[in-house]
Amino acid sequence: MTSLNRRLLTSVFLLLLVFFGITVAVLDLIFRDLSERSLREFLDGQLIALIASSDPNDHGNVLPTGAPTEARLAQPGSGLYSQIRTREGEIVWQSQSTVGTDIDFGSGVAPGARRYERRQLADGTDVMALTSGLSWEITPGTSREFVFSIATDLAPYEEQLHGFRVQMLGWFFMLAVLLLAALAALLRWVLAPVRRIEREIGEIERGERLALAAGVPQELAGIVANLNALLASEGRRLERYRNTLGNLAHSLKTPLAVMRTTLTGAAEPATRQRVLNEQIDRMDEIVQHQLKRAAASGGAALGQAAVEIDPLLTELRAALKKVYGTKDLLIEIANTEAATFAGDRGDLFELLGNLLDNACKWCRSRVRVTVGGATTPDGRRRVRIVVEDDGAGIASTDRQRILERGARADEHMPGQGLGLAMVRDIVELYDGKLDIRDSALGGARIEVELPGR
Repeated sequence: MTSLNRRLLTSVFLLLLVFFGITVAVLDLIFRDLSERSLREFLDGQLIALIASSDPNDHGNVLPTGAPTEARLAQPGSGLYSQIRTREGEIVWQSQSTVGTDIDFGSGVAPGARRYERRQLADGTDVMALTSGLSWEITPGTSREFVFSIATDLAPYEEQLHGFRVQMLGWFFMLAVLLLAALAALLRWVLAPVRRIEREIGEIERGERLALAAGVPQELAGIVANLNALLASEGRRLERYRNTLGNLAHSLKTPLAVMRTTLTGAAEPATRQRVLNEQIDRMDEIVQHQLKRAAASGGAALGQAAVEIDPLLTELRAALKKVYGTKDLLIEIANTEAATFAGDRGDLFELLGNLLDNACKWCRSRVRVTVGGATTPDGRRRVRIVVEDDGAGIASTDRQRILERGARADEHMPGQGLGLAMVRDIVELYDGKLDIRDSALGGARIEVELPGR
């Protein structure tokens, strides 16, 4: 069963069957109990009326006097039967309704005793009978024991019970159908955003749209945001590959043209060798930069585990202390919320390595790294990394320039000016933020915000 809608409707239908089945059984039990009580009360009333209308005769028997209180007692086969007999079983009176009906009221009972029981006529008709014993004083000091019996046909009560059951089952069936129809309509309305997302994903696959539309319920907002982030990351990745190839081809045109001119020119061998070496170094720099850009993942892939930042910082700190062993270097690491990075480990390693290397290069003796978490208004997790040093800092006029490829704040320091440019590229690929300010330590403060978990 692959449909959530069908699965839910089937589950609810089964629950309704169980619930309504129990309800019908309980109501049927209650109705049968009430019907039986009503039947017994009717028999009690008829028996009391029969006893009240009876008087002893000259032969020492007890007989009803006058017309019967219930007209059916005077109609043969009416379904209501009565009888008076002695304790020994001698019938002294029975109603005209018993004519042509073979009815057996069973054995007698002691005076004061009562007995309700189901009995069956010769033709198979079921009746409910009430038998009661009574000691009747015929003359002063003389009494005889009699057994009064009255029975009624159960067919009308069975028909009433059957009608109640049919009606109850009909109403419950209609109620179940209405509930399922209402639930189906409700599910169609509730799952409409999911179907809309499904349609939009199909449109994305056909190239008819670039991202999922907003305006979804809160429960789906995170899914839509993450899918859009993934789609944007894949789009940037493809665009970056294309741009890298174009940039590489364009950047190599000038060095190649210079080398061709040099080789065909009349320059001295030493000059020619120097020019060729310069252009080869330049081409090597261009290729390295473009390869590094192409190697950046630029987004979190599906199924990719979150990257812990602490181990990378510890590894980089140990390596940089060896590189800058001539400095009395202190590198502090503070992970305030144990935040993790949602992306490629290589990208994070490249970014942290360039930031820390730049800070260690320019600091006097102290570098501080602070890692913390944040949450955007749409509920997405972010990780904030701040790298500070106690060096001379970066002038406000140079903060934008040093992010360009090949730019350096101090031309006398060794390097190619690619470190912060790579940091900027990686931050842009992850749709992050990069900010350069003055640090409380006295040097530069570089803050990076990236996707987190």
